[in-house]
Amino acid sequence: MDRMDRMDEMERVDWMDFVDGHGLGEFAMSEPEKLIPVHGGYRHLKSFQVAQLVYDVTVRFCERYIEKRSRTHDQMVQAARSGVQNIAEGSQASGTSKKTELKLTNVARASLEELRLDYEDFLRQRGLRQWTREDTRRAELVARRCTTADEVANWLREVHGRDGRNGLAGQATGQTAPIKFRPSRASIKSTYPELAANAALVLIGVACALLDRQITAQAAVFVESGGFTERLYRVRTERKRHA
Repeated sequence: MDRMDRMDEMERVDWMDFVDGHGLGEFAMSEPEKLIPVHGGYRHLKSFQVAQLVYDVTVRFCERYIEKRSRTHDQMVQAARSGVQNIAEGSQASGTSKKTELKLTNVARASLEELRLDYEDFLRQRGLRQWTREDTRRAELVARRCTTADEVANWLREVHGRDGRNGLAGQATGQTAPIKFRPSRASIKSTYPELAANAALVLIGVACALLDRQITAQAAVFVESGGFTERLYRVRTERKRHA
C-alpha cells in the first residue's frame, strides 16, 4: 500500500477527530507559556489506539498462523509492540524534548512499515491474494471502526461466511459466483489467514496515515517554537519582564 492508498483510508472516515482536547492539542502552547507543557496524553491519540489494535491483532495472527519458534513470529510481534510503545514514549517525552518526541514517533512509524512488509510477505509467499486498492472490504473494515481484536475477529467471521457462501474465496468482485460453482473446503478454509492478513494491512495503513500527519504536525511545531532550550529562554525572559 503506497502513500496514496493510506490517504484514501483516511478520507473514508474522519480520523482527524483524534485531536479531542489531547493528541496534537498537547503541542500547542498554553497561556502563559509553561516551562514543561501539558504532555503524555497518548491514550487519547487515535494513532495510539489504532496502533494498539494492530498490536493485539498481530499477536493473535502470529499465534495462529506463524510458527512460534520462528524468528518471523518474534519480529512481527516486536514490530507491532514497538509501534505502540514509541508513540507512548514520545508523547511522554514531549514535555522536555520535542526532538525526542518527533524521533520516537518516527520510530513508531518505521516499525509499522516493517510490520506491513511482514504481512505482505506472508501473503505473497503462500500464494494468497492481497486486496487491491479498489477492494470494498477495505472501506468496510475502516467504516466498522473496530476498537478491539474481538471486534476485528467478528468482522472477519462475517466476511468469511459471506465470501464462502458466494464462492468468492478471497476475491472482491462484488458478484455472486455461478450456482454450479461450489468452493472446496480447502479453498474456503484458506481464506481465513488471507482475510486476517489483509485486515491487518488495512489497520496498519490507517495507523501509518495518522502517524504521517502527526509527524508533520510535530515537525511544524518544533520548527515554529523550538525545543526545551528555546522555551526556557522565553519563560525566563517573560518572568524577568514581570519581576
